[in-house]
Amino acid sequence: MTHTLPLPDFTHERVEVTTGPRSGLFIAVALHSSTLGSALGGARIWRYPHWSDALGDVLRLSAAMTLKNAAAGLAAGGGKAVIALSPDEKLDAARRRDAFLDLGDVVDSFGGAYRTAEDVGSTTDDMLTVSERTAHVVGLPDSVGGSGEPAGPTSIGVYESLRATLERVTGTADAAGRRITVSGLGQVGSRLAVRLATDGAVLTVTDVDPAKRDLATQLGASWVEPGTEHRVEADVFVPAGVGGVLTDEVIDTLAARAVCGPANNPLADRGGSDRLAERGILYAPDFVANAGGVIYLDLEAKRMGTRAEIMERVTGVGETMRRVFALAEERGVTPLVAAEALAGERLRSGAGGAATVPV
Repeated sequence: MTHTLPLPDFTHERVEVTTGPRSGLFIAVALHSSTLGSALGGARIWRYPHWSDALGDVLRLSAAMTLKNAAAGLAAGGGKAVIALSPDEKLDAARRRDAFLDLGDVVDSFGGAYRTAEDVGSTTDDMLTVSERTAHVVGLPDSVGGSGEPAGPTSIGVYESLRATLERVTGTADAAGRRITVSGLGQVGSRLAVRLATDGAVLTVTDVDPAKRDLATQLGASWVEPGTEHRVEADVFVPAGVGGVLTDEVIDTLAARAVCGPANNPLADRGGSDRLAERGILYAPDFVANAGGVIYLDLEAKRMGTRAEIMERVTGVGETMRRVFALAEERGVTPLVAAEALAGERLRSGAGGAATVPV
């Protein structure tokens, strides 16, 4: 079996790949950049058709974290971790624990240059397991004095970004009466859907898990089959699942005025940003929109302010998105290029002129 996506350019400082001695699972940790400080990025556990898909994912995700943390104004670099399962593999509790102990050992080998946290498929309890092997982990459960689940702050940042996006395409940030499609009802997508329903948005939702249809019923939202949601007329399409969903085919048939969501790397190809622009569809860069969680985790871990002050920084994600849109208009470029430029400026400042991401 071959990998489904080509490996991205290798611009990373360090990548460790191992077979976990306890779990026997493929584990990869990628440190993309420490220019702005110790890297921070979550640990994803996911099913991949081939180990090289997992490697490509951790390379792409870690590079995106460099952009995310820089654009968010954090003194943190970019990194990511992946624990790969085969498509049909299931973990019992004991092997899952072994997998995160194995991850803890790999993280610890970076000596603090990379800090891990919860991500897709992992939990705060998994991070507690990681903490048995390394101190370089954030987002531990509230019950042990940690900062807890970051999905709430992530959803708040996406919500504020969505309001900024609506403002650009409709003239008002108010979601009432606006047609919004949420693709993916996980921890962040479900929270976002609930808030938008409360605002009076006209919601269409879907998820690969049919059990999530119950939430659609509770919210009075329309449910569509996964893979068809992009064809629904909408003011904003919200990718809230895994990355790579915005392929050329999907973009060419996307019936939305804008895209803004929490999914990491939703563009299957970077050229998708230009393709969206050519169709007159506004793209809110994912690494700006979904930065609320990492802002919360980093500032909480460093005790930089009260909880209220930190959450004020989280809601400021919306203003960052407005700045991106304004810069894109001013320079005549796509919002993706504008957001990369903002991140690149911070990286150059932090490295005495050396940028580690394309701008």
